[in-house]
Amino acid sequence: MIFDTDADIVALRGPVPLSHLFLRRFVGPGSNAVDATCGNGHDTRLLAELTGASGRVWAFDIQEEAIRATGDRLAQAGLSGRVSLIQGGHETMAEHVPATQTAIVFNLGYRPGGNRSIVTLPETTLAAFRQALQLLLPAGILAATVYPGHASGAREHDMIETWAGQLEPQAFHVWRMGQLNAATGAPYFILIQKAG
Repeated sequence: MIFDTDADIVALRGPVPLSHLFLRRFVGPGSNAVDATCGNGHDTRLLAELTGASGRVWAFDIQEEAIRATGDRLAQAGLSGRVSLIQGGHETMAEHVPATQTAIVFNLGYRPGGNRSIVTLPETTLAAFRQALQLLLPAGILAATVYPGHASGAREHDMIETWAGQLEPQAFHVWRMGQLNAATGAPYFILIQKAG
């Protein structure tokens, strides 16, 4: 990506801005994309902006409040018509989404500002990751922010590291990125690209 002005430069503090940097590189007008954990709708809105009017976004969350917050954010931005909101677990995405996805994004853990006892779970996340790889087009990406700093997140981290580390290197390019000068247990970013 080439930056034209200083205003284009993004501070890469934490994994979410890094995730957005990759999404901006891979997702463009006409793309299909999934926000597997829509939360408050920030990733969904970005995907809807990037895919344009000719693309499509599917956004999942198990919480009614998350679907409502995401819907409100999209409506305020005039992007509602580009997104299908699905109140359901990300492990059901293969039931709703065609295998034509350019990017599938996960922001694991709990919804900021929401009930912290409602978290993503290792078992359903693993099922969703497996489905995501099947739904991606060649050269498509799975972009995930992982939060190992709480009990469920630590189990999720262990599951992701084990599973992703065993993916066939000729079929998938797997990257783990995190800040070296952050606290132990800080969130980090996983990128999996399906080979072209």
